Amino acid sequence: MNKWIGSAGVCVNSERQLLMVLQGKPEEEKRWSVPSGGVELDETLEECCIREVYEETGYRCQIIQEIKRKSGTWGPISFDVTYFEIVIVGGQPSIHDPDGLIHEIAWKTSAQLEELPFSFPEDKAFLLSFMEQGSRT
Repeated sequence: MNKWIGSAGVCVNSERQLLMVLQGKPEEEKRWSVPSGGVELDETLEECCIREVYEETGYRCQIIQEIKRKSGTWGPISFDVTYFEIVIVGGQPSIHDPDGLIHEIAWKTSAQLEELPFSFPEDKAFLLSFMEQGSRT
């Protein structure tokens, strides 16, 4: 079984909106997720998170803390994703995704999250709860 390891950045702004990206292959229905991606060679989970947030959104971020780990299997692949609470420290919204899978960057309210199609539907409850309780710092 192949193993995929990745990181995700969870950022709630001062207006209580969550940073999201619309993603998908050209032939797929596009769905929403927090910025995320796979660890590259010799990269830490934290470095992966910072790189993926920049590539997918154009924002520079700083990690506050680890907030969740998710593991499982998807077909023949086992996965382990670490979610980090992040804050934006610079940059402008722009897509630098080398894979060409990101189509839009947006800040979404909790009410909007309720209606969005999610790439990973199991994340919706966790993200809504995180937005409700706010930063743990």
